[in-house]
Amino acid sequence: MQILDGLAVSQHIKEQIKLEVAALKNKGGKTPHLAAILVGNNPASEAYVGNKVRTCEELGFGSTLLRFDSDISEFVLLNEVQKLNDNPDIDGILVQLPLPKHISENAIINAIHPGKDVDGFHPISQGKMVLGQDTFLPATPYGIMLMLEYYNLDLTGKHCVVIGRSNIVGTPMSILLSRNTRPGNATVTLAHSRTRDLKSLTLQADVIVAAIGKPGFLTGDMVKEGAIVIDVGINRIDDPSRKSGSRLVGDVDFDSVAPKCSYITPVPKGVGPMTICGLMKNTLKSAQAR
Repeated sequence: MQILDGLAVSQHIKEQIKLEVAALKNKGGKTPHLAAILVGNNPASEAYVGNKVRTCEELGFGSTLLRFDSDISEFVLLNEVQKLNDNPDIDGILVQLPLPKHISENAIINAIHPGKDVDGFHPISQGKMVLGQDTFLPATPYGIMLMLEYYNLDLTGKHCVVIGRSNIVGTPMSILLSRNTRPGNATVTLAHSRTRDLKSLTLQADVIVAAIGKPGFLTGDMVKEGAIVIDVGINRIDDPSRKSGSRLVGDVDFDSVAPKCSYITPVPKGVGPMTICGLMKNTLKSAQAR
């Protein structure tokens, strides 16, 4: 069993990005600039955005963090997004989800200019992805593909089961794995919470991507020997033995699954750092296009 070390892979990719940023500046190009919008004070969102801002600084990007109270109206927030769309210095716009219930996430995402949609959530970005056209890929699936590429894992002809059908991870992941690319060329089953006899599918799978948002959902009896398991879940559970009183776990029961795997991602330090890499590569791509 080998750990797919997202922290180590992300560091390698970040070093490459630093070189590309330096080359861009030497040619007289602009400094990549990411703008992040944070609504409310959700601790997890605060941590995610803070990490992204720190990564921008590490890579030589510019960054802008716009904070708004949770009672901001959808109309005002849409106006703030439009200001970023119109600002020529901004290459990428990130709106940290979830948003308060009175604001339509779709309305906000759709308002972001597709040329600055570095999260890859806009309908135009997702449509181009489905068609195999050049576009910004959703950051988490993109990061996972970068990890598979780094470890030179050949998925050609393998059966991949993706558990979870969100537009953020599950659905785009299934599309990228099935494309005629390397890594890719897999036969993909997209499963979800309503899938009947899921265990019979996962036991057939050469690769499993768990992105269902339920801690410890995938257990050892659901995985065949030698499988590759990618754990996208980030769940905080109570743990009285920890000073904080809690700890992070994935959607995979690591202790029972890992011994059966050829490769597996840990939580934390697995997919999480790769998501940020995907976001940063998209922002650099946007800056280079300008």
